[in-house]
Amino acid sequence: MHHPDSDYDLGLYYRPPLDTAALRLLAAELTGGPVEVTEPGGWGPWVDGGGWLSIDGHRVDWIYRDMDRVHRVWRQCQAGQFEVGAQPGHPLGVYSHAYAGEVAVGRVLADLGGELQALQEQTRLYPEPLREALVGNAQWEAPFILAGARKGAARGDAFYVGGCLFRAVGLLVHALHAHARCWVLNEKGAVQAAGELPAAPADFVGRAHGVFSALGTTPETLAAALDDADRLVAEVCRFTGDQHLGAGNAR
Repeated sequence: MHHPDSDYDLGLYYRPPLDTAALRLLAAELTGGPVEVTEPGGWGPWVDGGGWLSIDGHRVDWIYRDMDRVHRVWRQCQAGQFEVGAQPGHPLGVYSHAYAGEVAVGRVLADLGGELQALQEQTRLYPEPLREALVGNAQWEAPFILAGARKGAARGDAFYVGGCLFRAVGLLVHALHAHARCWVLNEKGAVQAAGELPAAPADFVGRAHGVFSALGTTPETLAAALDDADRLVAEVCRFTGDQHLGAGNAR
């Protein structure tokens, strides 16, 4: 979801080896000064690497994407498989299918061989196996993690309960997007976007945010927040259909 103060994300799709020396020269030419441009992997296993540029007062982020890895993730999506990787800056983790979503919703600026445009045409049709996997994953994991949070609530462990609630709401966000055959790329603005989807329960956004604002630190307030979350999870599971596929689809 783009806002007036958002950065511009420019994906640089490549096959190794990537000529980062040439990229540093180009970045310096565009900005008028030296720019730190990373090697592949410099920003972690999923964001990969890139550079932060300021061009005419606009923040432009170069973000690397290994083309072969993107194709591999797309094949996994078509098979109903996904994985969630730990990544700095992404508290919910990076869902692998975000790679396909970036291609689907992005604007191709340069593509000499036509490979990106061809992949974009494919990814604009949301894979039904991935849809079923994400909905099914939320239907078993969200109630499971909230049930486990009850012990933490009884001990007044707000840290643990808050983490479980964050995970549960994140699962609902992915389930609602998958049910609507819409790509979700990261956590930013994801609750708001999910609330606008057809299967979202009434006032999904307010209720999702409400479980955090009312969290408190006592066993009573923590249990009340979990009660609210349980009701929200039950409604999303009901609205997205009976697709309880189990954990085997997530890797």
